[in-house]
Amino acid sequence: MRLALERQGWTIEFANDIDPDKAQIYLANWPNDNHLAIGDVHALKADDIPTCELFTASFPCNDLSIAGRWDGLNGKESSAFWGLIRILKDMESRRPPLVMLENVVGFLMSNGGRDFEEALLALNELGYSVDAFLLNATHWAPQSRPRLFVVAKLGDGLEGRKCATESDSRPKALTQFIHDHQNIRWDIRALPPLPTSKLRLSDILEDLPENDPHWWSRERAEYLFSQFGE
Repeated sequence: MRLALERQGWTIEFANDIDPDKAQIYLANWPNDNHLAIGDVHALKADDIPTCELFTASFPCNDLSIAGRWDGLNGKESSAFWGLIRILKDMESRRPPLVMLENVVGFLMSNGGRDFEEALLALNELGYSVDAFLLNATHWAPQSRPRLFVVAKLGDGLEGRKCATESDSRPKALTQFIHDHQNIRWDIRALPPLPTSKLRLSDILEDLPENDPHWWSRERAEYLFSQFGE
């Protein structure tokens, strides 16, 4: 997220993650920065967060993913979302004008859509109008990685922007959710068509020799395959 935003001219003011491995990767890429707070988001206070124009949150998907436990936003991991909401609430007049959420597509379907509705209504209660769309990495890279995005903007939204049209960034399930939930304060915006990538795995994968240590052992590969369902 940081890499993409910096390429568009944004600068980082604060970052947080509870996972020490992820923190190590972050610090290896930006060793001279002191923006990273390592720890539980629920332990952060509003005063710990600098005033910013944009908050981004890629909270854990464990309880929202079809490969997870389906415990929803009240699950042990994905409840990190409520830590964000608490911080935004406590910031009061310092709330950022923009908030962007990113998670798996299961966020839309979790608990029959009730988790997604509850999350958007929580943003509404803090003064934000919301938009939602789905992007798949396959439009830019040779990998299918669909993700659901929410962009929340301080303000009531604009009249006439509550109608979502089905498109490659708003598939039927998402547009149907928007149409069915007019209790949510939407600010739906027109989005451009998504690009088509010509990259293939062979264009970016390194051709490693068979004895390279990066290859998994047969035992590890067989263990992974044993986890797959039919």
